[in-house]
Amino acid sequence: MQKLLFIIHAAPYGNESFFSGLRLALQIQEQHKSAVELKLFLMSDAVAGGLAKQNPAEGYHIQQMLEILTAQGAAVKLCKTCTNARGMTDLPLAEGVQIGTLAELADWSIEADKVFNF
Repeated sequence: MQKLLFIIHAAPYGNESFFSGLRLALQIQEQHKSAVELKLFLMSDAVAGGLAKQNPAEGYHIQQMLEILTAQGAAVKLCKTCTNARGMTDLPLAEGVQIGTLAELADWSIEADKVFNF
């Protein structure tokens, strides 16, 4: 099984970097579900994408995309330092999303066969 790590820094809305990373993760999950283990770590402004109760006016829906990934077995964690800095640590998170630490990201990075940055 190939271990893939997606590190996303971009804000969830405003440009398409975050969206592009999730599109690729979903496509890999769909095409190779039994051959890959997906992990996503959201840092910087990307942590806002892990919040519950998102209601975008139009276009893509980051919360729904993350919930699809977690329902299919992907691990999704938000950087605790980043959520603390933004006052978000105690807010409700999307289904399956958890708060993570830099130590966990370090472990995930060492264990990963490939790392993607968005």
